Amino acid sequence: MRIVALLFAASLIIGSLETASAQSATTAAPTAQQLVDRGVEFLRKSQADDGSFSKQAGPGITAIVATGLLENGIPASDPTVAKALDYLKTFVRSDGAVAAEGSKYSNYETCMAIRAFKKANADGKYDELLKNAGAYVKHIQWDSDEDHPETSDFYGGAGYGGHARPDLSNTTFLLDALQALDTPADDEAVQRALVFVSRCQNLPSKYNETKFPALNPDGGFYYTIAQGGSSQAGALPNGGLRSYGSMTYAGLKSMLYAGVDKNDPRVQAAVEWLQQHYSLEENPGMGDSGLYYYFHTFAKALSAYGESNFTEKDGAKHDWKSELVAALAARQKDDGSWANANERWLEADPNLATGYVLLALSYAK
Repeated sequence: MRIVALLFAASLIIGSLETASAQSATTAAPTAQQLVDRGVEFLRKSQADDGSFSKQAGPGITAIVATGLLENGIPASDPTVAKALDYLKTFVRSDGAVAAEGSKYSNYETCMAIRAFKKANADGKYDELLKNAGAYVKHIQWDSDEDHPETSDFYGGAGYGGHARPDLSNTTFLLDALQALDTPADDEAVQRALVFVSRCQNLPSKYNETKFPALNPDGGFYYTIAQGGSSQAGALPNGGLRSYGSMTYAGLKSMLYAGVDKNDPRVQAAVEWLQQHYSLEENPGMGDSGLYYYFHTFAKALSAYGESNFTEKDGAKHDWKSELVAALAARQKDDGSWANANERWLEADPNLATGYVLLALSYAK
């Protein structure tokens, strides 16, 4: 009887372990690929019959979604991607832009389209489109052709168009596009952009002799130096421009793409700011404003930086890829999409937010 009792007890223990193991398997954290798969499923259902995503906002969101799909291994022949690319082709202009006539966002829209068509260009079918689009975004870059020599705070930057001045966000779109086109770091357009990027950093140096770094010398980046300077995070009481997360990651990524060495003081200062403000709960300095743009820029910048772990100033180490996946998993909605409760910069649109997330996850897998 004692042996039978022991065997019965053992079977109960084994059964409990098997049950616990099964429960653990069902509650295991989702992988990046599982998040992508659910996001792709949402986007397939969200696409309009003409191939667009959120067409009321212009072709930019469709380009972001198409790039996110392609960067996650969905081929250009896939019906969802093919329809999106066909839609984008309807915006190809004779001057090389991929944007609606009269668009105030032609740099942003064309740069995002470049990334999509370049990723889909395995057989060279988009060579001419890409050549013309690359020439267009270089042409509209602010420089001496627009009466802004190197002494101008416009010099080297790119902008939306509607504001008639450049900003760091659009300049990093430009550098993303040029990098996708395999443009060498010593290309004149890249180096012009680096001049503008360096002037948007709160770091006194020979690269930035404007008034703002001395007022807030924290090494981070703000939105633009042009037209008197401004930061989406606001200004300090002394007039200094506040640094914030998405622009500091954008600045770091842009400098690396422009060939700046990791030991350069500009890169080191940006990294030190990010070490002091590491977060996957918010866009540091901005709260939930631009949160999904931030996630994308965070992932792309740290991928370019090339470290699997990111170490805070106090020595705390972060496996940033797994932490990013966990943060995005916690925010994924039941239908597979993501959306920001904060409507600023259109991020309440699940097509845009989900497109940003797919781009971010492509660097985290």
